[in-house]
Amino acid sequence: MKARAGLLIGVLIVSGCATSRYQHAQDFTPEPVPDLHNLPEPVPKAEPKSAMGNPASYRVWGKEYQVLPSADGYREQGIASWYGMKFHGHRTANGEVYDVYQFTAAHKTLPLPSYVKVTRVDNGESVIVRVNDRGPFHEGRIIDLSYAAAVKLGINRQGTAKVEVEVVQPPASEPVRWIQVSALSDINAAKRLQSQLQQGLVPLNWPVSINTQEGAKPLHKVRIGPVPEGDDLNAVLERLKAINIANPLLLAAHQL
Repeated sequence: MKARAGLLIGVLIVSGCATSRYQHAQDFTPEPVPDLHNLPEPVPKAEPKSAMGNPASYRVWGKEYQVLPSADGYREQGIASWYGMKFHGHRTANGEVYDVYQFTAAHKTLPLPSYVKVTRVDNGESVIVRVNDRGPFHEGRIIDLSYAAAVKLGINRQGTAKVEVEVVQPPASEPVRWIQVSALSDINAAKRLQSQLQQGLVPLNWPVSINTQEGAKPLHKVRIGPVPEGDDLNAVLERLKAINIANPLLLAAHQL
């Protein structure tokens, strides 16, 4: 907890200092809640990227970070920490309000929001959290947990623990589609198209990823999604039509 990091990027860029906007100079432990272990963990669902907190890159304390265009396949081991009441009630990097009693987290490069499973390496205890903030910027730490998540993992007193962080994909409780815009042999052309789509889809903000089909001649498939069927899907298709992409390929999970 000692080196809080999930800070609102705009404040960091403008001022280079995170302490001025908080009413407390130091972080401290929240009042314990008796039934905290019984609080429900978030259920992963398909969400567009937040309008705030997802620049292509940003700089904190002289170091530049590249935000991942997609959370697909992310998995990493490292040290988890947590943050408390100094930040309770203040805005997170994606504009939401931080609540120490919700299962959330800060991460330096995952798209906001993302859902991840955080598992302690030493005992296998795990928790699902929704990433809605940026950090931790303390050297050697890969994720900053809310107080509730820290209690669930039993690290609220010791402060840190080695964990594995793995992205959790939304369950197929509602029909979703991936929109394949193109399949290109040139990876650089695929990355340029990915960047163009990320800019052209604003403010819809659905993830744009590149899926590479290996072979003698690799094929790089540029896709948007997953996007729930219905109004969300129709809105993306209309936006694509507006930027002169009229006939994309619609894929279901079993077709990927």
